[in-house]
Formats: sequence, C-alpha cells, structure tokens
Amino acid sequence: MTEQEFPLFAIEKIYVKDLSLEVPNAPAIYLETAVPEVNIQLQTGVQALGDDAFEVVVTAVITATIGEKSVFLIEVGQGGVFRLKNIPEADLNPMLMIACPNILFPYVREVVSDAAVRAGFSPVILQPVNFEALYVAHQEGQNKAATEDASPATIQ
Repeated sequence: MTEQEFPLFAIEKIYVKDLSLEVPNAPAIYLETAVPEVNIQLQTGVQALGDDAFEVVVTAVITATIGEKSVFLIEVGQGGVFRLKNIPEADLNPMLMIACPNILFPYVREVVSDAAVRAGFSPVILQPVNFEALYVAHQEGQNKAATEDASPATIQ
C-alpha cells in the first residue's frame, strides 16, 4: 500500500454555524420560582463539499418551559469540516455519522451551557450521546421501512 492509499481522517475546521438564543418572556420569567422543564432535540446533517471534504453539523435545540410559558430557546448548529480520504465506502457513512458528531458534541455542550448562563439561567448540561446507537437505530428503521415498502400489499 503506498502512502497515498492510506486512509486519512482529518479535522479541517470546527466552528459555530448557527447560534440563536431567545428569552421571549424576559424580564418577568426571571421572577418565576418553578423549575423549568427542559426538552432537548439533536440532529446530525452531512454535506459533501468535494475533494474528499465533508461538512458535518450537529444541531441541538433546547427549549425550557414552565407550564405554557417559554423560559428560553437555544439553538446551536456546531459545524465541522472533515477530510476523509481512502476510506472504504462501507465505513464512510458511519465515520460521518458517528465519529464526526462525537468530535463535535463537546463543543455543542459548551455553547449550550454558555448561552444559558449568559441569558441569566443555570447552565444546561447536555448528557453524553451515543451516536453509534443512534446511527444503528436509524439504519434499522430505514431497513425496516424498505422491507415494508417492498412487501406485496394484501387486500382483504
């Protein structure tokens, strides 16, 4: 195997692609004494940039509410440009959907916590995420959907 054929995985750039913070009921919301309910949603997106480069973005949307009142909304899109060269086709998608988000997630955690504190609230500590389990579940869901679409329809 020549040097040019060895697999390459490189981080080219890590950056905040999107950051939004809203406190729609300020300043009255700061007088609330109830503990807010926090909802966290995560999504990962991949875009090929050409020349073996890919942009991976992990987006986190955190909403906090007290009853019907919105306390805050934080949306973070943490991006990274990764170069993956000479990676077997079967390994490319798992690297983009598992390895890259694992690299980006600590940055997401930091930005979310910092945004909450800067908005005047306690830090929001995101728990670790098993991107491998999410990937496997997503793949299994796609395989099941494909199998159901391919099965013949039954008329009763």
